[in-house]
Amino acid sequence: MAYPSTTKCFLDAIDRYACPRAQIWKTDAGWESIPASEMLRRVAGLAKALQELGVKPGDRVGLLAPNCPEWHIADFAIQGIGGVNVPLYFNESPDRITYILNDSGAKIAISAGEKQARTLFECRDHLPGLEHVIAVAGPADLGGETLRYETLIVAAGDADIVEYRRNSAAVTSDQLATIIYTSGTTGEPKGVMLSHANLTSNALDALACHEFLTTDLALSVLPLAHVYERTIDYGYFFRGVPVAYVEQIDTIVQALMEVQPTIVAAVPRFFEKMYASILEKGRRTTGLKRKIFEWALRVAQEATPWRAYGREASGWTRLRWKIANKLVYSKIRAGLGGRVRTFCSGGAPLAVELGEFFASIDVPIFQGYGQTETSPIVAANAPGANKVGTVGRPIPNVEVRIADDGEILVKGNCVMQGYYRKPDQTRDTFTPDGWLRTGDIGHLDADGYLVVTDRKKELIKTSAGKFVAPQPIENRLKSSPYIANAIVVGDRRKFISVLLVPNFAGLEAKGRDTGHDIGTHDEAVANPWVRQFVNDEMERLTASFAQYERPKRFALISEDFTAANGQLTYTMKLKRRAIEQRYKDVIEGLYADVEEPRPQRLT
Repeated sequence: MAYPSTTKCFLDAIDRYACPRAQIWKTDAGWESIPASEMLRRVAGLAKALQELGVKPGDRVGLLAPNCPEWHIADFAIQGIGGVNVPLYFNESPDRITYILNDSGAKIAISAGEKQARTLFECRDHLPGLEHVIAVAGPADLGGETLRYETLIVAAGDADIVEYRRNSAAVTSDQLATIIYTSGTTGEPKGVMLSHANLTSNALDALACHEFLTTDLALSVLPLAHVYERTIDYGYFFRGVPVAYVEQIDTIVQALMEVQPTIVAAVPRFFEKMYASILEKGRRTTGLKRKIFEWALRVAQEATPWRAYGREASGWTRLRWKIANKLVYSKIRAGLGGRVRTFCSGGAPLAVELGEFFASIDVPIFQGYGQTETSPIVAANAPGANKVGTVGRPIPNVEVRIADDGEILVKGNCVMQGYYRKPDQTRDTFTPDGWLRTGDIGHLDADGYLVVTDRKKELIKTSAGKFVAPQPIENRLKSSPYIANAIVVGDRRKFISVLLVPNFAGLEAKGRDTGHDIGTHDEAVANPWVRQFVNDEMERLTASFAQYERPKRFALISEDFTAANGQLTYTMKLKRRAIEQRYKDVIEGLYADVEEPRPQRLT
């Protein structure tokens, strides 16, 4: 099947929908917006400026920006003249920025925000091939070396739009549109080359089963440098859906209330925190309100077979659910803005327990699966075909098969062109008959839904030869209102153990109810009552796993894993090597009395 270029889809949507609030963002004065016509004017103005600066088809342009209107304006401007967008995470380190811009051969870099402009300026001496830097809202003290975005687009008019349309028409769907560098949690980052057709096929096919309304409004909160949010946002724009930008993910709750979106794409970590917050708020209440909240939780659990899996429910269960919905669940939904119709989850497996809980309170989460190399969506749940515990069926025009060793293999229009300047690694990533090796383990169930178990490289092998998939165990543990985060360790050990980050707010509330003061975070992780309570939670939650899959020991960590401390990627995935290195002594202590000391590596 032939797919158009991203810019043709963009221009077709501008002409068809003429969205009056295409882009929405927050300023000190409140939420502002621009219509699609103004977005196109700015895109055309920047495209003309890039051409005048010497950008030709195939040239690479770096983009360092948080989620903001200028991200997409720059993206469509670059691609509309045949350029290649090389996105960088807005909080990326100078070393990685330098590596990516040099490796890609970027000719120009565009930044948005003062911090990003200063970071690029600091890297300039190490970027011999970078000819120009364009800054959106850059600080005045950077001097004449930095070009001002606002100046470049101010005079754009109808002639520039005509020229942009003409240049865009010359862009073919098989042209390279972007090079996205993988997170580099293991080894050197690789540049994934995606064509226009890779991106548009995914944006069009992955959302084909969703209904879009004229009243819809989407929230863009995950980093646009990651292909997940980027492709989903393309899907919004191509269907005339306004996009509201959230620069910092920790402000999403406020944005939900203020913007009241109908569609939100997020990662499991967001839903884990939302679940913990719901329980914490409910359990802070007292008296009758507390009793009603806890009753509603029990009703939700009883209603799970009906609400999550579509099974029959008794009239008594339906009546109780209706009452609980009016008293409790509706208020939870109101706390999410009151209009969300579609929550999408991707980037990592969502715990089954979370999917069940949110379905039971009428907040369905449509979980999907993919990776950068597949633009990214391979499979996804959708309205009318949502199976909790799976990542959905393969999307249209994408094929999935399972290799003999359980690895998920993929073919389709969304599969990358290869890794930039890495032919050997590109060749190794494909089977001899052309299927992409995803590196993930999973299976297709009897109904054709894909179930992903874990990353192939992250499987833990005990010294007894047993393979353990850590993510299902971690997800089960994080379903507890008293555990904020978890990482399973124990590769080549006698048994597995786990590092746990407590949900201190939940423990404090539980402590008050039972007459225990847990103290500060550092005091809490050493508190005997806390340790025994968490141990009981761990044993309860993992009781259904096989014996060798149950953690035998645990350590409590007082600091959560975050992107800021280098222990999460910007899409909230665990950086296992970084965490294991940071807590190497703690992990060794878990095995000190059962294993011989390990030889130290000579340096």
